[in-house]
Order: sequence, then structure tokens, then C-alpha cells
Amino acid sequence: MNCIIVDDEPLAREAMKLLIEESNNLQLIGSFNSASTASDFMEQHVTDLVFLDIQMPGITGIEFARTISKKTLVIFTTAYTEYALDSYEVDAIDYLIKPVEAERFQKAVDKALSYHSLLLKEEKEAIETVVTADYFFVKAERRYFKVNFSDILFIEGLKDYVILQLSDQRIITRMSLKAIFDLLPKSTFLRVNKSYIVNTEHIESFDNNDIFIKSYEIAIGNSYRDDFFEGFVMKQRV
Repeated sequence: MNCIIVDDEPLAREAMKLLIEESNNLQLIGSFNSASTASDFMEQHVTDLVFLDIQMPGITGIEFARTISKKTLVIFTTAYTEYALDSYEVDAIDYLIKPVEAERFQKAVDKALSYHSLLLKEEKEAIETVVTADYFFVKAERRYFKVNFSDILFIEGLKDYVILQLSDQRIITRMSLKAIFDLLPKSTFLRVNKSYIVNTEHIESFDNNDIFIKSYEIAIGNSYRDDFFEGFVMKQRV
């Protein structure tokens, strides 16, 4: 993938450059200290992935991300963990906390590569019309998979796709998070932020900000917090 760096800090740009150079799947085609200069470059050059700082003078990373084409993927870089929820609001692939560790960087890149391959294939994935009280069929990789609702840990929305995370596998299909949410039993599934739906039967613990399912940590969005505590927590007390 052709990628660029957008960060107002020279040392941060250099650190990200070194990480990119270690990856066989990335080609760095530009490095910029502001969103405005990056925007001018992207108008003339095909850019698959942007490593984007959130806090910058002038146009912030969040503001800039809202203007980027859906065909260009975004991985945020920030020194502040509280911006994680903001990254969900603009469909970022991932966010990395500075200083960025090589292993965590590669995990984010792998995620971007997976989604990029889906964009290139443009497969017409869709949900099968057969939906029962206990399961539905999901089309992925040119065939239909039977998915029991009880087996779903959570569902992640990623632009025009959704990822169904099961205990032993992931199923990726082309549809919106809203469309799949409409098919799920509301007695067990809750939307907890703009990008995630969780199966409440698999919640192992939670606090005011996050939900924990096995090894996964999912943030609770501010606008979804009341629904979560009323729809799940209060129900447990009945």
C-alpha cells in the first residue's frame, strides 16, 4: 500500500518512517507536517493509507479524517488514549499510542492490509435472507456461512464491511453495521459505540468506559453509555 505520514512533530515523523521502512507491504510516498499540505498531495497522488496525528495546529487529525475518501484508510497516531473513541467516529482502521511499538504497529498494518484487499476485490457480500430466531447465513468468500447468534462475541463495523468475531474465527462480509444490527435479537445484542455491537452474553467485565470480552477491550461511546447501563447493567439487577 502507498502510505503517507501526517504529523507536526519531526521526531514522530522520523520514528514512523523507520517503522514503515521495516514493513514489506508499505511504500512511503510522502511525509507532511500539516493536514493542508497532505491534502494538496493526496489530490495528485493515489494514497492507500494515512498515518495521521490527531493533535495538530490548524486542522486537527479528526477534522482532516472526515474529508478523506473512504477508499483511503486511516490509522491515527496519538499520545493520548482518550482519543480512541474519536477514531471510531471517523471509521479509522486503528489508532496507535506514541511511542509506537513495532509489534503494535504491525498489528495495525495487518488490519489495514486485510481491509485494503477487500476494497480491491469489491466482492458483493451480503446477508442471506434466511434469518431464524437462533442463526442467520452470512455470505463471505463466495459462500454462505451459518452463524449462530450465541457464537458471536461482537461485531465490528469497518467502513462498508462488518467483522463477526466468533470464539474461533472471524467472518468478514460486505454490509453496514446498521443493517446487521437490524437482524440481531435485541435481547442479547447492544450497540456500544459507532463501530461495535456486543453480545451481552459474552461480557466478562466492564467499567464506566470499557467492556471486556475474553482478550478484547471495547470502548463504550459517550452517546451509547446510557443505553448500555440501562439495557444491560440494570437488567442484571432484576
